[in-house]
Amino acid sequence: MWQRLFFYYTKEMKTIYDFSVKDRKGKDVKLKEYANEVILIVNTATKCGFTPQYEELEKLYEQYHSQGFTILDFPCNQFGQQAPGTDESIHEFCKLNYGTEFPRFKKIKVNGPDAEPLYQFLTEQKGFAGWDMEHPIAHILDDMLSKADPDYREKPDIKWNFTKFLINKRGQVVARFEPTTKMEVIAKEIEEQLK
Repeated sequence: MWQRLFFYYTKEMKTIYDFSVKDRKGKDVKLKEYANEVILIVNTATKCGFTPQYEELEKLYEQYHSQGFTILDFPCNQFGQQAPGTDESIHEFCKLNYGTEFPRFKKIKVNGPDAEPLYQFLTEQKGFAGWDMEHPIAHILDDMLSKADPDYREKPDIKWNFTKFLINKRGQVVARFEPTTKMEVIAKEIEEQLK
């Protein structure tokens, strides 16, 4: 009995600080280095309809970074092969085209058996949050994903590029935003966590 309780307790207490990831050069980075910061974790792609969100993300980063906020960028090529290229070429593209300054990590998988453990944890914590159907791309994604899997909305996996997870100062996942979510909505949630 106590073993089951211990497992339940430790499972509940897990945070992103329990994970390490690789930076774009392949060096291990312990996420506990970001302790006491509010974090937005995002899977990105350089050739996606949502790629211009890099500009909005950089604005968020510039606006809130001095208050203890950061963005962790994980390129991913699993959705329409929209993140081709090397880790370095992706980084150069983002710097040159969008002036991004936030940390960028090695290209990863976010779904399936080879998914990055961090992303397995994130999707366990927060499942699919639903599309903002006012967004012009939302209906396209919904139609496409529904044809591939009519039950896709019930599954917690990542649906597309630029899905975002908001992490509080204790390393806990507090919100998930699909790529169609307006940046103003995300900004308000960031402000709440920075208080």
